[in-house]
Amino acid sequence: MQTLITNPLIKSLRPQEKPYEIRDTKLKGLILRVQPSGIMTYYVEYKRGSREKLGRADAITPFEARDIAKLKLADFCQGKDPAEQRRLAKADTYLLYLETVYKPWLLGNLKTGNAAFMMLKASFADFHGLKLHEITPWQIEKWRMKRQNDGAKPATINRELAALKACLKRATEWGYLKKHTIENVKLCKLDNNGKVRYLLPDEEERLRKQLDLRQDDHRKKRTAANQWRAERQYPLLPELSEIPFTDYLKPAVLLSLNTGLRRGELFGLKWSNVDFQRKNLTVVAETAKSGKTRHLPLSPEAFQIIQAWRSQCDETTVYVFEGPDGKPLHDVRTSWSGLLKDAKITNFRWHDLRHDFASKLVMAGVDLNTVREFMGHSDYDMTLRYAHLAPEHKADAMLKLVTQRKISKDSATLDTVQNKPQRRTQ
Repeated sequence: MQTLITNPLIKSLRPQEKPYEIRDTKLKGLILRVQPSGIMTYYVEYKRGSREKLGRADAITPFEARDIAKLKLADFCQGKDPAEQRRLAKADTYLLYLETVYKPWLLGNLKTGNAAFMMLKASFADFHGLKLHEITPWQIEKWRMKRQNDGAKPATINRELAALKACLKRATEWGYLKKHTIENVKLCKLDNNGKVRYLLPDEEERLRKQLDLRQDDHRKKRTAANQWRAERQYPLLPELSEIPFTDYLKPAVLLSLNTGLRRGELFGLKWSNVDFQRKNLTVVAETAKSGKTRHLPLSPEAFQIIQAWRSQCDETTVYVFEGPDGKPLHDVRTSWSGLLKDAKITNFRWHDLRHDFASKLVMAGVDLNTVREFMGHSDYDMTLRYAHLAPEHKADAMLKLVTQRKISKDSATLDTVQNKPQRRTQ
């Protein structure tokens, strides 16, 4: 309905079963919306499909609504989009931007989105009340010094800072920030060729032995439990002596040692990703850290392990290591720490099983490019950390240099002798 909106008109309007609107004939874009409840509200439609609320008819007059609408329309003509202004105001501070804008994007685009959001919120708590443009290089340096004094490692600081830089880069792209204020802030220098933790021969022997002892202990306890239940005529539990593994830990550890999979990749592995015929497995892009699919051949031990584990798993399971809720297994801290303690192995993380895999390949003479492909490294520099574990290659290179120099020296000496003038004999 189109007519001139006046006070007499407003008094004559009656609510209906559904909302309806009156469009003002004096100012194009001014709308009066009447709800079934009887509430009447002014809106200004500054472009097709986009409108902004001005106020209720019992609070402002038609003349005031028309004046406010004129100002809104004038702003829009000058390039000020009310929706954009509201959006920017909504993300006024770092915390508001993080929670209302960046978090939804993280959750929708990264499999570790929630963890990234929690890290950005906790690590930069001092920035919560700052405007985005107030996060300057000096603010970052103060934050960095504080983190260092708190004992944070350079790699941790770099990971947090890189996440913040990515966060503000998005803010710049999306129009919440005019200029990426910390784009040129550099990360801490790291020694990527530092010591890599892998299992020494005696440590690996103890780890494997303890995995077997742990299974033996499980079987003994199950036998004792069934004996106790039989004496009381209770239903018996399944015998563990009839299956290859008593639980997930041994196959998970040995597969990690033989494949170098990241923990998330291992526990996200589905049976459909294992090709028993070709004896390989596929790390799909959804679970790979690099976001790229890669294929890994299974060593004889790895194939034997996964084949035996498949034989005792329910056919309906989706994941190779599946929790009781049907989701991937994720928490192995208790069993893993207990295993390390019993095996008397210190300063060794689950992720170091991956380092062990790469280290043993390099020490066996496998070229670094093949190691990079197996590990799924997106950056060759990540693989170079293992280069020092192939000392025989460096020794061979030095030997070739020494040999070449010796040949050159001998050739020069021979040339000198041949060209030296001979003394005449009387």
